[in-house]
Amino acid sequence: MTPVAAPATAPTLHLKYRPDIDGLRAIAVLSVVAFHAFPKWMPGGFIGVDIFFVISGYLITTILLGNLANSSFSYADFYGRRIRRLFPALLTVLAATFVVGWYVLLSDEFQQLGKHVLAGGAFLSNLAFWSETGYFDTATESKPLLHLWSLAVEEQFYIVWPLVLGLAWKRGWRIGRVLGALALVSFIVNVALVHRYPSATFYLPASRFWELAVGGLLAYVRLHRPGSMSRGDDLQSLAGLGLIVLGLAVLTHLKAFPGWWAMLPVFGAALCIAAGPAAFLNRFFLASKPMVWVGLISYPLYLWHWPLLAYARILEGGMPSRNIRIACVVLAFALAWLTWFFVEKRVRHATGPRTPRLLAAAMAALMACGALAWSQWLSARHSDPYLAQVVAATQDWSYPQGLTATRIGDDPGWRLGDGPHTVLLFGDSHIEQYAARAVALAKKDGAQSIHSLLFATRGGCPPIPNVMEDLNPGCDAWRSGVIDWIHKNRPDAVVIGGCWNCYFIKQAVANPDGSHDGGFYYRDPSTGTNYRFRGGGGGEWALKSLEYLLKDLALYTKVYFLLDNPIGEPFEPKRLIDFNRLGGWSVSRVSPTTPRPGDQKFLDARLRQLALATNATLIDPLPTLCPGDACIRTFADGVPVYKDGDHLRSAYTEKFATYLDPVLKVPGR
Repeated sequence: MTPVAAPATAPTLHLKYRPDIDGLRAIAVLSVVAFHAFPKWMPGGFIGVDIFFVISGYLITTILLGNLANSSFSYADFYGRRIRRLFPALLTVLAATFVVGWYVLLSDEFQQLGKHVLAGGAFLSNLAFWSETGYFDTATESKPLLHLWSLAVEEQFYIVWPLVLGLAWKRGWRIGRVLGALALVSFIVNVALVHRYPSATFYLPASRFWELAVGGLLAYVRLHRPGSMSRGDDLQSLAGLGLIVLGLAVLTHLKAFPGWWAMLPVFGAALCIAAGPAAFLNRFFLASKPMVWVGLISYPLYLWHWPLLAYARILEGGMPSRNIRIACVVLAFALAWLTWFFVEKRVRHATGPRTPRLLAAAMAALMACGALAWSQWLSARHSDPYLAQVVAATQDWSYPQGLTATRIGDDPGWRLGDGPHTVLLFGDSHIEQYAARAVALAKKDGAQSIHSLLFATRGGCPPIPNVMEDLNPGCDAWRSGVIDWIHKNRPDAVVIGGCWNCYFIKQAVANPDGSHDGGFYYRDPSTGTNYRFRGGGGGEWALKSLEYLLKDLALYTKVYFLLDNPIGEPFEPKRLIDFNRLGGWSVSRVSPTTPRPGDQKFLDARLRQLALATNATLIDPLPTLCPGDACIRTFADGVPVYKDGDHLRSAYTEKFATYLDPVLKVPGR
């Protein structure tokens, strides 16, 4: 490809090695590793990724502007260098993760890993993980390649950025203004969408490019106004490290991030880079030998640490012990150094066009293996037939299949049936799980055999006024909209249901580490005071609010109150089998029933009293689900009844959830 020509008066720029930037890399990677391994100690450590973004933007733009100034820029050479830099370590970690996954994962887990290997090799991980976000998404801690989302954002930046700079340079545009405009637009997208679409804002490049572009603007200033970057360098370095430390201290996963909060690590890193290598802290701290050593292995360390921690969690069935996590971090450092010394250094300095081609071919082969696993042409080691039935149960969720989209006020909803009366089913996913029963009745006896059913549901959003959760910011507005719709439209009946055991029992228990942060809370509308369900008495306030809601709605319509199904680890399909991920393939089945949890008995008794006090008609699934206080968790043939530890699977509700029929069916039809 022909290099892009430069204006005759263009200044020259060469990228000189700066050990202090390696030290900044060390801060970034150590923050991320500490956050993943010890989140209680380093709650804001995830901002290390944002520091990486600024560094990448600065270095890549410096290289691009230097090549453009010297009339030596070539897209082929640029991407060839990117392949030499990124592929060796990435191939090593992807291949190791894939092989270990084949050995220890179940079939559904290995299938998902295949998808993630394919996305990781194509640098589309951020899009893949964004598409998986939702109420029933697999726990992020159990995705061994989750961390590759940030690498994908960087690579997408590398695709767009050279094209933008090359075009601006060729057309003679003011590059500083172009870079500034792009950064500003991306930042506005980030701030505007972070509350409404938090997952998209976190993963997608449009809301992340501004962080890399800030680094790019630094490179431009160094080219055109080099003197401005050395003014007050000691103060810049101190302020930059101060902003980073502040971010590490005050940010948590509950903050709306990136949003405005991302300015702390982004501008902190930018100030550290702008201060230059001569600044006191840069010279004596960031450029110190230990920091530089960590910075040199930061890329393979970032790649290795998360798969090790994720597999430890998978093998332990939850958060590993502190000693295991320490061992994972130590092993990550060892593998990172080995990868850097024996793989990265040797491949990166290989000359000639053959090396990038071989690396690209190897990546294509690995992506093909991922595609085979994703399409289930390649099976995991654990392939016992009963395991396949367990996996099928975990994927058995049909909502809103069979329903028709509609509007309930300003929000989307679903409808089914042509019966004479309108019945609104209002709640969370524990209402959604019963849609399969309504669809089955309509298929059997026709749409006129069931009432005109409306489903107003939102996963993880309790139908209790003033109950909030920071990770579900749209819940309160949606819930208020549904209640207003009931007041205005007065349906013939309303069925209110939810995962009461989730909110009033799960959320009332402290985290395993003893903390009480996060989770649901009740917000007093008169004072704005928050009462957390964990250790804050919010559950009692929420019960009063629920009682008020039932009384209020009874003024407008017939109210039915649906008790919850039993929940907990004993009902989790994968808890029904006893198998060894590191050992043989054989599995042994456990008891088809489990005792009804005592704390859930107590809650059910309180909710019965609440229904009685409000004259709501009680719908009780417990005689069906827990006859004699022995709660079923499998069919007669041992196949799981539950989708997960909280939800009944569709195959069960469509056949056996007859306790809901009186509010679904038209009498006599």
